[in-house]
Amino acid sequence: MPDTRLKLDAIEQLSLDTLVASGASAANAAPLARAIMQAERDGIASHGLMYLPVYAEHLRCGKVDGTAVPDVGHPRPGVVRVDAGTGFAHPAIAAGSAPLIEAARANGIACMAVHRSYNCGVLGHHAEALAGAGLLALCFTNAPASIAPAGGRRAVVGTNPMALALPDGEGKVPLVIDQSASVVAKSEVTRHARAGQPLPDGWALDAEGRPTRDAEAALAGTMMPAGGYKGFGLGLVTEIFAAVMTGANLGIDASPFSGPAGGPPQTGQFFIAVDPAATSGAAGTGPALARLCSAIADQPGVRLPGQRRRAARARAEADGVVVDDALLARLRALI
Repeated sequence: MPDTRLKLDAIEQLSLDTLVASGASAANAAPLARAIMQAERDGIASHGLMYLPVYAEHLRCGKVDGTAVPDVGHPRPGVVRVDAGTGFAHPAIAAGSAPLIEAARANGIACMAVHRSYNCGVLGHHAEALAGAGLLALCFTNAPASIAPAGGRRAVVGTNPMALALPDGEGKVPLVIDQSASVVAKSEVTRHARAGQPLPDGWALDAEGRPTRDAEAALAGTMMPAGGYKGFGLGLVTEIFAAVMTGANLGIDASPFSGPAGGPPQTGQFFIAVDPAATSGAAGTGPALARLCSAIADQPGVRLPGQRRRAARARAEADGVVVDDALLARLRALI
């Protein structure tokens, strides 16, 4: 039987129904369901419906509190602090975003620190949302430890993504950079393990520190940092922002984002929002950003960061997304 093509609103509704049936309140489920749809829309399957059974499992085993109410504080004029209450990251980030935007516009720059949080999905989507409000966004999130320092075997930092998005001053967001400290997101290794597929060379090391293409051995070992020791350094920068600066768990203390073992991971996110009008002068950022983007995109065979996601987005908005029927049956059985 062929796989099923779903419209984006159907994906969002399926996600919402599954999360609520698994124990999440509607208020907590709604922003996560939308994020799952956005991941499918942008061709990031590893953070889309494929991850929904994990969310459901974590709701049922208590690894995430589906009824948590984020506690938003404003300790300084340019600082927003959010306690996610061991709930999902998405409602916590949503709760703090409005005061963050207001503070950035009032002060020129502001930050939001989120602690006692969880996997925040595609970090670039959070950056893009802030940029859509006219602000430069620089975002960090830490994850359970999976990358060892150069020459080591014991993981110290997670894949630890960082993302940057910049508006053009005319209501568009032409540039979104979203990358992890590892060669590839760990969810991609998990996806290969579930499918019984070998990994490409250079993705991971086994528990003895040897390169491996075996996905199961990779999950028991460590991820390869992007750019060698420099990738580990970027992961360390993110760890400092997302964990040390927020009061969240370090990656070495966080439980895994997959499987029921351990309690809530209680990781963190850190967001910096800057009003370009306060820093860029009378000309604004638009002309310089346009020249920079053109210098990249005008070269044959080159694309801007985020361009592939935007192309997938356009296709999905027009035609929907093909969903594996076995996954679809599994999700419907959870409702």
